Amino acid sequence: MYLGRERFTITGIVAREILDCRFNPTIQVDVWVGNEIFGRADVPAGRSRGEKEAWEIRDGDKKVYGGLGVGRAIRNIEDRIAPAIVGMDVRDQRNIDLAMIALDGTPNKQNIGGNAVIGVSMATARAAANACGLPLYRYLNANAHVLPVPLLNYINGGRLTSNDLDFQEICIFPVGAETFRESMIIGWDVYNALRDILSSKYGKLAVNVGDEGGFAPPIVSTKEAMDHLVRAVEVTGHADKVMYGFDCAATHFYDAEKKMYKFEGEYRTRTELLDFYKDLVKTYPIASMEDPFDENDIEGFDMATKELGIQIVGDDFLCTNPKLIRERGARCNALLLKFNQVGTLSETLDAAESSYRHQFGIMVSERSGETEDPILSDVAVGINAGQIKTGATRSERTVKYNRLLEIETELGDAALYAGRLFRNPF
Repeated sequence: MYLGRERFTITGIVAREILDCRFNPTIQVDVWVGNEIFGRADVPAGRSRGEKEAWEIRDGDKKVYGGLGVGRAIRNIEDRIAPAIVGMDVRDQRNIDLAMIALDGTPNKQNIGGNAVIGVSMATARAAANACGLPLYRYLNANAHVLPVPLLNYINGGRLTSNDLDFQEICIFPVGAETFRESMIIGWDVYNALRDILSSKYGKLAVNVGDEGGFAPPIVSTKEAMDHLVRAVEVTGHADKVMYGFDCAATHFYDAEKKMYKFEGEYRTRTELLDFYKDLVKTYPIASMEDPFDENDIEGFDMATKELGIQIVGDDFLCTNPKLIRERGARCNALLLKFNQVGTLSETLDAAESSYRHQFGIMVSERSGETEDPILSDVAVGINAGQIKTGATRSERTVKYNRLLEIETELGDAALYAGRLFRNPF
C-alpha cells in the first residue's frame, strides 16, 4: 500500500483475482484516495475478440485455471502501475491513463496488459466520483440524462453457445417503450413467451441458455429463430413497440483462405451474404445489425451501410479505437463501445466523442465474460448513449439493468428514454 495525505491523492492500489460469470479468473482493482475512500472495478473478458483489441495478459500455467490465471497482470498493477500513479490527483483521469499508456509503450497494451490497465483506469474513475460525492454517471457528465434502449439478447448462437446457429445474438429492441422501466416489462413478457414457444417446439433442453443468458435452442436457420421471436412478441401484444437486432459476428464464419462466408451450411460470397441480409430486412422490422461482415471486410461494411438502410454497428470492425473510427468511420454508422477493447476510460471517451462527430449511434456493450460490476450502465448514461447491450438473464446481466432502473429513479423527471431516437437521442 502506498500512502499520502491529500484529499484527492491516490494513496494505494490493490488488485486481486476474482471469477467472472464463466468461472474464469479476472481482475478486481481498488484505487484508494486519502487512505479513506476507494473506487472498485471488475474487468470483463470477451470470448469473441477482435484482432485489434487491447491485449489481455494471462499466466499460461496450464495447471492453474488452464493457463487463464491473471497473476502476472496483477503483479504489473502492483509493481509497475502503482508506483507510477500513486500520488497523482485521482480526478486527473487523462494524465493517469496517459501515464499507463506510456508505461506500457505498445499500441495494444501487450506489455502491461489491457486487462491490468483498464481495471486501474475504471477504478480510478469510480474513486474520483466517490471522493467528489457523485454517482459515476454524474461525475462523467453534468448533463447526463439519457436512458438507453436495451438490446435484449434472447436467442444465442455463434461462440456463445454449443448450438449450430451462426449469428451470435438475436435480440429485441423495445424502441416503443416510454421509459426504461417499461422496456424491462416488455422484455420480461417476451422472454417468458419465448421460453414457452421454444420449450413446446423443441423440448425443455431448448431453453438452456448461452453465455449471455439468451436461449440456445437447436436451430440452424436464422429465419426459424426470428419467426419464434416474432411470435413471442406478437402474443404479448408488443409488436408495435419492438424492433429487432443482430450481432452477426461474421468474422467467426468467414473463411479467409476461400475468401467466402460459410453461413448456414453453405459458402457465400460477400454479395450473396448481403442479399440474405436484404431479405431479412425486408421480412422483419430490423433496426440494427452488428459486424455483418469480417472485421477487415471494409467493402462489405460499406455495402451494408449503403444498401440495407439500417444501423450497421462496428464491433471487431472498430474495436472502440478512435484511430479506427477515423479510418473506417464512413463504412458503418454506429459504434459498439466496449471500454476493455481499447484499454482506458480516456480512450473510450475519445471513441465516443469521435463517434458523435461522425454522427454515429453508440451502443454500450458488455462482454460474454461479465461480473456483477454495473459500471457500464453508468458509462452509458454518462455519455448519453441511446443504446446498451448487456445480455438477457443471469445476475451479471440483470445487475446492469437494475443499475439503470436506479439511475432512472435518481434522475426523476430529467430522465429521457431514448426510444425510437436511439441513434441520436437529441
